[in-house]
Amino acid sequence: MSELLLRKAVSTGELDREDIIGLLNIEEPEALSRLFRSADEVRHTWVGSEIFLRGIIEFSNYCARSCLYCGLRRENRLLNRYRMDKDEILAAAMEIKKHHIPTLVLQSGEDPVFTGPEIARLVETIKRDTGMIITLSVGERSFTDYRDFYNAGADRYLLKHETADGELYGDLRPGNHLSERLECLSLLKALGFEVGTGNMVGLPGQTLETLADDLLLMKRLGADMLGIGPFIAHPDTPLRDAANGDLNMTLKTLAVARLLTKTTNIPATTATEVINPGGRLRALACGANVVMPNFTPTGYKEGYAIYPGKTATAPGETTLSKLRKNLGIIGRTINFASGFRVKP
Repeated sequence: MSELLLRKAVSTGELDREDIIGLLNIEEPEALSRLFRSADEVRHTWVGSEIFLRGIIEFSNYCARSCLYCGLRRENRLLNRYRMDKDEILAAAMEIKKHHIPTLVLQSGEDPVFTGPEIARLVETIKRDTGMIITLSVGERSFTDYRDFYNAGADRYLLKHETADGELYGDLRPGNHLSERLECLSLLKALGFEVGTGNMVGLPGQTLETLADDLLLMKRLGADMLGIGPFIAHPDTPLRDAANGDLNMTLKTLAVARLLTKTTNIPATTATEVINPGGRLRALACGANVVMPNFTPTGYKEGYAIYPGKTATAPGETTLSKLRKNLGIIGRTINFASGFRVKP
């Protein structure tokens, strides 16, 4: 690995496709350690040493999509489906507020029963009753829905592009097109949302060139949050026999994302912990600065099985307690502020 390339990445973040592929190709332990240290240095310089928190409520596991990799896919008849009602969602939101976590993430499958107006009313009520920052992650919707969500008080929207390879995207998400996903991200940005996107590392058919394109797309979109996690094969999907993504490649992708984008908020995803115990702390040590404890109530949480092992993770309160104990290992602290992206 060229030290000049790494210095260039740290100082400017200006990397082309070949530069990124070169960084993702790193295997030698000392060179890999230098990459991770450089990403951690950039994280410290641009967003500090504090970790921001977002509390998640997964309020429905119904989904109209047929994505080959996801346990919530419409064709999965083995999944016990659920929809939380308004009072249950509000109670979970109050639990997050009780722990002084400033941001609530409302996440679901693409569930048509939760209409745009219904979600907008829910956002309006939560905003009025809690004053929290609200992130929505409810998939592809119409411009009217996005506008109504924003006017109701939603602040952020997470819509991962999953892969920048249009052909692979269509194969993995039958009946869907990458261009439509990118159009939604543009609409969200234009409306004034803080926008999050991201990818899965280790998807069947993915190449280093694809990963480089993912990273360049994240930068080109001007995304404010980047969700980067390993692919984990689900036994009740068509990709049940595929190999899981590699933690080191996931961390390399995350580290390069930090070098490229400087001030984005990058979560240490649950999937990194599932694929390798301690993976979340490793992600925090190579560029990540956000943790998202799960406050979906017991009884529902087990049903949000987008990949195996996810539902076995600790409840949000337990995750938060464990996080406090472990942060000293990597010299980090929790910041209970809103954590909006600071533009470079």
